Amino acid sequence: MAKIMIVDDDRTTVKLLQTLLELEGFEVFVAGRGADVIPLAQDTMPDIFLMDYHLSDVDGVEIVRALRASDLFATTPIVVTSGLDVEDEVREAGATDFKLKPFEPEELSALFKDLIAD
Repeated sequence: MAKIMIVDDDRTTVKLLQTLLELEGFEVFVAGRGADVIPLAQDTMPDIFLMDYHLSDVDGVEIVRALRASDLFATTPIVVTSGLDVEDEVREAGATDFKLKPFEPEELSALFKDLIAD
């Protein structure tokens, strides 16, 4: 079972995505603050990160850079989401993919399965 870490501080969004992904067979872990991402990731070793760009304590792009600087997560797929088109910025930081909000939650499952298969 593939492990997904959702990094988002919007509880409603997290619950929706968590439920959807669990129904699709993924094991889901949630980090509500940027500061929690690295410690939780080291404990759970997710196969994919799904990260909101705007977090309450830090920009998601900073977390992307921190993950890419870690030998453990240098190649782990990272999908960043935002209501603003920040695709160029997050890709330059090392994100694997970008989704502009609003997006269909069902798109994520297919994307994750493709990323895991690569």
